[in-house]
Amino acid sequence: MRILIAIAFLLILASLGSALFFMMRDRGTTKRMAYSLTLRVGFSVALFLFILFANWMGWIHSTGTLY
Repeated sequence: MRILIAIAFLLILASLGSALFFMMRDRGTTKRMAYSLTLRVGFSVALFLFILFANWMGWIHSTGTLY
């Protein structure tokens, strides 16, 4: 489970990095930056829903501690 979540975080960071790259390179002439940011939002929502589903299925357990 930890590996899946780590991979999802890496995908989110890679999408954010590609959006930064396209912002600096294209200077707003193409929509590749917007597509990269849309993909990042999609990955983030999918990760959140997967964590909720995994908690519901009992694959992960909350410890109840804040620290």
